Order: sequence, then structure tokens, then C-alpha cells
Amino acid sequence: MTRLMHVRSGPYAPPVPVRELTAVSADGARLHVEVHGTGDGPAVVLAHGWTCSTAFWAAQIRDLAAGHRVITYDQRGHGRSPSTPTCGTDVLADDLEAVLKATLSPGERAVMVGHSMGGMTVMAASERPAFREHVVAALLLSTGSSNLVAESLVVPFRAGRARTWLTRKILGSRLPLGPVTPVARAILKYGTMGPGSSPLMVEACARIVHACPRRVRYTWAHVLDLLDLDHGVRELRVPTAVVVGMADRLTPPVQSRAMAAALPECVGLTELPGVGHMTPVEAPELVCSRIRELVTTYVTGGVSGAGARGARTDAGEEANA
Repeated sequence: MTRLMHVRSGPYAPPVPVRELTAVSADGARLHVEVHGTGDGPAVVLAHGWTCSTAFWAAQIRDLAAGHRVITYDQRGHGRSPSTPTCGTDVLADDLEAVLKATLSPGERAVMVGHSMGGMTVMAASERPAFREHVVAALLLSTGSSNLVAESLVVPFRAGRARTWLTRKILGSRLPLGPVTPVARAILKYGTMGPGSSPLMVEACARIVHACPRRVRYTWAHVLDLLDLDHGVRELRVPTAVVVGMADRLTPPVQSRAMAAALPECVGLTELPGVGHMTPVEAPELVCSRIRELVTTYVTGGVSGAGARGARTDAGEEANA
């Protein structure tokens, strides 16, 4: 059965890229890459999460493309990137390195944005040479570095073995998601979005998530279950902002608070009341604003050395939204 991979109209319909290319990862995996916006604008690289695709960033692409070069790619097995037998956090890092090398000139600096598994990709790649060459600042959206299943709030039970066991069964289910129906939308909204999410937001996310192949969803769920990237957080040695929805059940605020405390150069933790896990869709203006702030401060502003440390101190004192 062929499924519609994204909505076709409205603010969450993905724009047509200026350029498409294929990045080849270390093991030969081929990754679908899109470039949007102006060729001479500052670069922003977007990494999507589990069961999503480049279409997930439609709102950010529309907002930023006028003055930025926006680069996004499909994680392997997602969207238009073929699946492979190999998966894991090392593979996520390999793939991001391949994308950075394929799209950025030597020495070119970019702001790196990762949502959910995309944020985990950023952590996994934090020590890689290509990452350290190209990434000047990062934004982590609705993500976590370890204990994902144990700390998930998808199952409304008290924390403990029973909740962890049932959460693992649900997130790692082999069952097909089936067509996007009113019931399917309600389930997805409960698990991944805030209570105030509009029908347009829910429809956009449902189309993307339901298009993810069942085998890919199951395989990467196992990787997330065993995730331990705490070391990657500590090695993420660029100015990094963190955003999380306070209604996020998949990676609740406790995850973002732990990352913010461990990051060497955290420049602010923003917690959004009423927002769930899908922050780029649920709070597109706030996400774009954070990206622009990082670009202005660390790319076009040319902040470095002692000046950068001062700017990061000021940004870190910002009150949570």
C-alpha cells in the first residue's frame, strides 16, 4: 500500500528544494539530501527524528530559506533514504558526517539543529572531525541522551518496571500503523503532541509518521531503547541551546534539564507550556527564532574566543519561556 508521505498543501507542506543530492555514508549507505534557500546565506543543517523525514521541517524551511541555506536530509531508512541492515548511534554519526562533507565547503561553519533522534545524532557525532570542523553552534529539540524508555511518560503509570516494560512494548511494536484515521490521529496526538495542537499540525505529523516503514520503525526503536549518549553530551563543545515542550511524553523535560546541566556550553534551556514532543511543528516560530539567534551570534556575528564566552553567559541567563 502506498501512503501519502506528507500533506500536500498548507504551512506544513514541504517546499520544493533548490537542489537535491545524495550523500554516501562510511558504509556506502545513500542518504537523500535537500538544499533550500540562498546559496550564499549562512548554513543551517536540520536532522529529523525517529519515524520522520525532511518533510517534518517544512515550517522551518519556509521561514528560514529567504536568508539562509537550509540543508536537511532523510535519516537512513526514513523518507527517501534506503534502509540498510546496519543501524546504531555510530551509524547516525557517520551519516551526519557524510552530509556535512557533501554540502559544506572546507572550513564552512553552520548551525546544527536536531529533533528527537536528530538531536541524538548531534550528540553521537559531537567528537567527529567533520562535526568539529563545521558546526559552530547547536540546537537540541525534544530529545534525550539516555534512559528514554524508563523516563517516558507515554504510559500513564507510576515509574517502575511495569511502566518501563509496557512502554518498551508499545514503542517497539512490530504492528503496522495502518492508514491515517481519526483514531490514529487521536493516538498520535496523545503520544507525541500537546493538547492544544491544531488539526493541521496533527494531520501533518500523522502523514509523516505513518509513512515510515514498519521494519524501520521497529529497528530504530531498539536502538533508542538501548541509548546511552551521555558522553556525547559532555563532548558537545559548541554553544548549544535546548528546547522542550512541558507536555512532551516521549522525551519529557527531565531529559532536557539533565542535558542542559551536562553540556559544556549550554546557552539556554527553554521549556514550552502545553507543547508536546513535536516542537518544530507545534512551536515553529519559537524554533525558528532560536535558530536565527544562534546564526546571528555564532555565524554571521563572527563571535569567537573570549567574546563567544561572554555571549554564551548572557544567553544562558535568559529566563525559560
